[in-house]
Amino acid sequence: MNLGKISFRRKSKRKIEKKISFWVRISFALLPVILFYLIFATSFFFLGSSLLPEFTPSFLHSTSSSASMESIKKISFRPSHTYSIVAIDKERGEMGVAVQSHWFSVGSIVSWAEAGVGAVATQSFVEVSYGPLGLELMRAGKSAPEALKALLHVDPNADVRQVAMVDAQGRVAVHTGKRCIPEAGHFVGDGFTCQANLMLKNTVWKAMADAYTRTKGELVDRLLAALEAAEAEGGDIRGKQSAAILVVKINRSGASWKDRVYDLRVEDSAEPLKEIRRLVKLAKAYAHMNRGDELMTENKVEEALAEYSLAMEMFPENVEMIFWPAVTMASTGRVEESLPLFKKVFAADPKWAELLRRLPTVGHFPKDRKVLNRILK
Repeated sequence: MNLGKISFRRKSKRKIEKKISFWVRISFALLPVILFYLIFATSFFFLGSSLLPEFTPSFLHSTSSSASMESIKKISFRPSHTYSIVAIDKERGEMGVAVQSHWFSVGSIVSWAEAGVGAVATQSFVEVSYGPLGLELMRAGKSAPEALKALLHVDPNADVRQVAMVDAQGRVAVHTGKRCIPEAGHFVGDGFTCQANLMLKNTVWKAMADAYTRTKGELVDRLLAALEAAEAEGGDIRGKQSAAILVVKINRSGASWKDRVYDLRVEDSAEPLKEIRRLVKLAKAYAHMNRGDELMTENKVEEALAEYSLAMEMFPENVEMIFWPAVTMASTGRVEESLPLFKKVFAADPKWAELLRRLPTVGHFPKDRKVLNRILK
């Protein structure tokens, strides 16, 4: 008999038993949370939002577990006092949310949107889960008003929340709790809502609505106009720090990376709105660049060059927006036209010349030594 092997097997068995015991304990600890979300989802789906208060879990109200309540308080009272707008533009096929606050990285907690579903802004003493849960309920077929009503029913701290939603059908809903810090309020318009709390003036949300409705152009331009109007009206009584704009398509394509039109954030800045306006312009320029690339893959050279030219005009100081159009020109026999562009790029940074030398080795530029030397001379 090999006593060493028996001893090893016993030790291994004890280790396995300990691991099993550990995961069993973890499973039982998480069971109430899992059951709550299962009950929440099934009760809302089958019974409707009006019956949800019956399923509010007791641990949300109980004070018997100080650790649990302390955890809930930390989640429930994360301050993100701010102004925001959620909106849908059916003509352009877009919907989105925009926000500005005197709080770091406001976009990471306030703004939520999903193509084919809707958009959500959750703020004041923010409960972040209003974002993903609101989208989940709308994805399941509930309207924005139904989704918001359901979540407010199971929130014991609803009176300090400010939440707005719009669904893909254009239905909107907004809630401003009675304990949001003044000045606080909202304005509901056709396919949009403007909401704000901790403002210097109680005219902010109406100023946002006016700016949104009178501004022409893309949805992103109208959302940005609303934010700038809020700031012009006095804005957040504490000042400004971060901003975000999130725009998605109304109709889901199945390719999520194509359905997100704008996803821009300024996390920490003395002038977040000026910076996000710059980013919006930059995003539009790169959209022209991307469209040019798509047209090149379809061998539509003239159309591609037109898109590249639009990008260059928007940001003439961006050398990359000059380099690739120059590469396209030279690759299609328009070497002389490309020379002034290459000259500007190489003067800004000689490393671009080295990049050009590497392109022929991978088939992204003609293997023509005369042409390459002509450009690099």
